[in-house]
Amino acid sequence: MQMTLKPVEKSQEQTLLNLMEKYEYEFSQYHGWDVEEDGLYGCEIEEEYWEENEKYVAYFIEADGNLAGFVMIGEGNEGDKETDYLVSEFFVMHKYRRFGIGKQAFYQILDKYKGTWQVLYNPKNTTSAGFWERAIDEHTDGKYEHIKSHPHEDYVYEDGTLGNVIYFSN
Repeated sequence: MQMTLKPVEKSQEQTLLNLMEKYEYEFSQYHGWDVEEDGLYGCEIEEEYWEENEKYVAYFIEADGNLAGFVMIGEGNEGDKETDYLVSEFFVMHKYRRFGIGKQAFYQILDKYKGTWQVLYNPKNTTSAGFWERAIDEHTDGKYEHIKSHPHEDYVYEDGTLGNVIYFSN
């Protein structure tokens, strides 16, 4: 499958919100989220993503020309280590998993944005955990810091689960 990253424009905000609803639905099994009265999770996108700011960017992930997911990058100022970037959201729809689409998208993002990174993930999501651990280990040749059950308040999920965070440079 051919993977392409396409920057999300402000005019495509609703499309991104629609995909984010699917993302939130998937993650509700780990976080215990409920939908609101209108049947939606009420996803919102921070205004920084629509401003001219290289630290806040969103891309659609396409596979063979079809929407397959999205990736959102934010400024790396969470937690106890200052980094340049963080992966704030990353989602590949089930149909496109296990084809290398996610890894290709992640590596293209890393090619575009050089610096220090952090990736936070919920350890309950074993699929996500395996993806991040393998992709980062491969990309960095094992040169990264992996903190499991990180106690910093920025890394605690709503259900009290302590997140795992990986720090690395590229």
